[in-house]
Amino acid sequence: MASVIIQNKIERVLKGKKPRVLDLFSGCGGISLGFSKAGFEIVGAVEMDPAAAKSHAMNFHRHLSDSDRSVHERPRDIVRLEPSELLKEFGLTGRMDSHIDVIVGGPPCQAFARVGRAKLREVAEHPEAFLRDPRRNLYLRYLHYVRELRPLALLMENVPDVINFGGHNIAEEVCEVLADEGYESRYTILNAVNYGVPEMRQRMFLIAFRRELQPIAWFPQPTHWIDLPKGYHGSRQVALQTIKRDLFDTNRFYMDPPEPHREYSLPAVTAIDALSDLPRITKHLKGQLKRGTRHFMEPILYKPGKALTPYQELMRTWPHFEGREHVFDHVIRCLPRDYEIFKRMNPGDQYPEAFKHAISLFQERLKEAERKEGRRLKKGSKAYETIWKATVPPYDPGKFPNKWRKMEADKPARTLMAHLGKDSYSHIHYDSSQARTISVREAARLQSFPDGFEFQGPMNPAFRQIGNAVPPLMAFAVATVMFGCLRKENLNAKNKTRSEALDCV
Repeated sequence: MASVIIQNKIERVLKGKKPRVLDLFSGCGGISLGFSKAGFEIVGAVEMDPAAAKSHAMNFHRHLSDSDRSVHERPRDIVRLEPSELLKEFGLTGRMDSHIDVIVGGPPCQAFARVGRAKLREVAEHPEAFLRDPRRNLYLRYLHYVRELRPLALLMENVPDVINFGGHNIAEEVCEVLADEGYESRYTILNAVNYGVPEMRQRMFLIAFRRELQPIAWFPQPTHWIDLPKGYHGSRQVALQTIKRDLFDTNRFYMDPPEPHREYSLPAVTAIDALSDLPRITKHLKGQLKRGTRHFMEPILYKPGKALTPYQELMRTWPHFEGREHVFDHVIRCLPRDYEIFKRMNPGDQYPEAFKHAISLFQERLKEAERKEGRRLKKGSKAYETIWKATVPPYDPGKFPNKWRKMEADKPARTLMAHLGKDSYSHIHYDSSQARTISVREAARLQSFPDGFEFQGPMNPAFRQIGNAVPPLMAFAVATVMFGCLRKENLNAKNKTRSEALDCV
């Protein structure tokens, strides 16, 4: 019966119906957005964080009534929620494995554990074993959903370290389990900047298709080129230390990533390409920004009459997520101690340089205070310490070299991290005249979220949602290849090429 269900799913997609996607560990919906743009239907999601779950529902189920959308807004714990219960909540009846064509998601990287091949297979056969596993590895729960729902294809995304977690290759082992379940799988490391995202962000992508589909294409060809900083090459090499190519084909599921060719690719999208049309923010420099909750729905007019870059045009015109005359979520942190330091930093400066600027600024302010007082202020005095605390950040520059960083206008941004929700110092705006960290909307732009995408919750959760997300443009590139395989467009194109070649013989 299971094979009949699979064939029915394949025939449904081949007849032109949209492949139906379930997004696990969805966050606010970076993967969902890319797949939606590529022609997939987002059935629903599983997300534990309340603000992220609400963001996903508000963006992908906005057409529903308030009561129906509230079903999708619920935060859900995948550890406790069975696939059958989830489908029932979505109002999907009948055979459980007939409703979902594609499963996507990125189990949190904090869940890495040396579970081993035997344990993975044990859980695939006996999902209740996961509940008894004190390590509660969320990869195992993802595999349980695959086993129960039998999708035609799946996508798993994570940090490159999943290939080498203490010498342990989780991706390879997941592929072995999927092979037992009837899937062809491959994994590699891709960088978002090669797919038009103005951010250098490396991630592991694992794709699997049912064997019945006979996949011949796996990962998207890069469209953009950049000479990556050494750190990105180094982290990739560390991740790939578990990959061994030998006579016994130890790592048979790994594929080298498709590499961009400089002469055939567009230049990488830079920070200024992405952000220069957004309104300037300077209220904080006039003392008009106070600490407290930022209201996302305050409309701010776009810069008038400015020619848009192709990337900015895309962010404003993304189908179903178009920007309007105003931009929203363009709010920043209140960091009065550091505005003058931000202004003095040079592009590419990190915390050691920022600390030196702070010391220089302190010396200037100390001299000015001494001039007004008419006396020297001794170190340790109340006045001296007051100026120091109001000027110099309290972090050791030797211990936190990467805590701060000022962006370069003419380069893509460095990787946005989830801790944007705590301080945002890793992405200081390149425009010294604005002397600030990036706004929520600017972070969204750098991750390739269009301007019509709405984030729920206060500022901190919104930053965290963006930092945790898969860039939608990157997801779109991967989804486009997967869509072609599901519709057998790649196979048809290959057969056509072969036929044309034979005709020429």
